[in-house]
Amino acid sequence: MRLADRVRAVGVLRRAGMLDLRRPVLTARTSISIRRLGAIAGAAQVGARRSPDDLALIDELGRLTYGEVDRRANALVRGWMSSGLGPADVIGVLCRDHRGVVDAMVACGKLGARLVLLNTGFSKVQLADVALREGISALVFDAEFEDLLSLVPSTVQRFVAWGPSSDLEELIAAHSSAPLPLPKRQAGMVLLTGGTTGTPKGAPRQVRSPLMAAQFLDRVPLRRGDVVHIAAPTFHGTGLTQFIMALALGATIVVRRRFDALGTVESVATHRATALIVVPTMLQRILALDELARHDTSSLRVIMSAGALLPTDLGNRVMDAFGPVLHNLYGSTECAVATVAMPADWLAAPGTAGLPPVGCQVRLYDESARVVTTPGVTGRIFVGNGLSFGGYSGGGHKDMIDGLLSTGDLGHLDTGGRLFVDGRDDDMIVSGGENVFPVEVENLVEAMPGVAEVASIGVADEEFGQRLRLFVVLAAGATLSEITIRDHVRENLARFKVPREVVFLSELPRTATGKVAIRELAALP
Repeated sequence: MRLADRVRAVGVLRRAGMLDLRRPVLTARTSISIRRLGAIAGAAQVGARRSPDDLALIDELGRLTYGEVDRRANALVRGWMSSGLGPADVIGVLCRDHRGVVDAMVACGKLGARLVLLNTGFSKVQLADVALREGISALVFDAEFEDLLSLVPSTVQRFVAWGPSSDLEELIAAHSSAPLPLPKRQAGMVLLTGGTTGTPKGAPRQVRSPLMAAQFLDRVPLRRGDVVHIAAPTFHGTGLTQFIMALALGATIVVRRRFDALGTVESVATHRATALIVVPTMLQRILALDELARHDTSSLRVIMSAGALLPTDLGNRVMDAFGPVLHNLYGSTECAVATVAMPADWLAAPGTAGLPPVGCQVRLYDESARVVTTPGVTGRIFVGNGLSFGGYSGGGHKDMIDGLLSTGDLGHLDTGGRLFVDGRDDDMIVSGGENVFPVEVENLVEAMPGVAEVASIGVADEEFGQRLRLFVVLAAGATLSEITIRDHVRENLARFKVPREVVFLSELPRTATGKVAIRELAALP
């Protein structure tokens, strides 16, 4: 970060309640803890020192304070050490969201072992491939996923986190929870790229400064004392980053093992949640609830959507239902955060991904690597910040220009400098010599009365090279036809953007992180 950005970042963290410069010893310990333990364990330890009796976690088993989270992790580290694990090990975590995954994540940092967060939607082959590539020596998993481990070598130690019995709970109960010395080094963590087909790539990451938190908190106003319901899974970047932010703030974190729209709304009302962290498909399901208006969600100051593009109509309906609380975060596993649209941005320019927070730089480049500055002109999106990864664990890297990292997306800026994401750079369809960005068509059709969800892909076409195939899920009781949808697109967009096929589905196939499973759509007849 530049000096000016550092000064601004300190101000952001002070306003959020993460840093208190009147307590220099605590501030110094915070920095040391994060450098040596990593973001997760460091934040948990700081919370335990600062306010050990404050409520840290609410899950389906009850409540844990910051002091209890810290002590449970100390005991688990000693339990792992008694099983032969140490700082040289790599620990994979295959869990839904509950106290066990928190125990494991914090304990990894305290042990000095590398943490690999695994997607609960993995196949057996994917899990075995990732375990081999990342050098996983121990697996923490929920009992329901035991069958997925059948191709993982038996030499990999196994610890059940959630089930009829819990190995983690037994280790915690059997060992001392006294404070531990700091590990000699921070091993960091590995996040996996999205998707459930093929083997996801690993993106190693280390966080060494609390100032990096300002890149989220600058435009997502989480605060000390908040109650944060994290509905997005914590094995994915969206849920994980906001889990870390909430921990670092000393907030109360609410999690559920499985997402349920009604259960989430009830939880927000019961716990008076001030922030809700979701992916767009979760918002779609929440807004579809007949019971939504019966629950008091007025405590929400922040609804943060990330992990996939937020359709314009869906964002508008969120603002109508909950008020000006929507924060649309755009980023990726590799670059973390690029831009955030705050409520005022969305109201001024619906559909926008917003502006870069402090310490982040976003730039568009054309096909000749020249900077695109003209509003409305599409270019490749590149991002620079202190949170970007340094390359995939299995080798390789994203494209870089001028020290900035490609997100793999295309986008344009408006006259206010706000970013709009037009789609993946490999999703653009060239039909009859014309460029078609599927997201533009999807947004238009999704806003039609009677349409619940939309997705699209490009398919080969002998005459036009490619054609757009649109997949539509209708709302209950709706009876739209293919002709009606195609005519609506023709009336509002250029003729070459009209989908040549419209396929009606009862639901869209999705990954465990809520993204549309494009390869499953492509495999449909």
